[in-house]
Amino acid sequence: MPGVFDRLNKEIENKQQEGGITPLDLVELPAPLRKIMKIMLRELQMTYPRLCEVMDAMPEEERLTRNLLDEALSTLTQQFWLVRIGEKEKAIYKVNLKRKSGSTLSAGIWSSLDKKLKG
Repeated sequence: MPGVFDRLNKEIENKQQEGGITPLDLVELPAPLRKIMKIMLRELQMTYPRLCEVMDAMPEEERLTRNLLDEALSTLTQQFWLVRIGEKEKAIYKVNLKRKSGSTLSAGIWSSLDKKLKG
């Protein structure tokens, strides 16, 4: 019988497959959303209270109000930039990075290069 953690882990995996970001995508975000993503990329996972704490520590002209922060987090979650686990004050946000595709080069090319470098 699958447990709660198995179910949550499966939910996270499903959400991560639906979207995700690359660093170049950040350029296209509006300033408030980009600000949150820059904060999130430092730790990759943060609780809502920790996000509020980091936002409160910013210079006043750079801070987002709680309402703007909540709206931005909702938007980022809906667009699959972030994955939210839990609700409201107990929410945990994780950055949804795109998985890098593996190399399409065959293993033989590396041994050929190695031989040329040694020879």
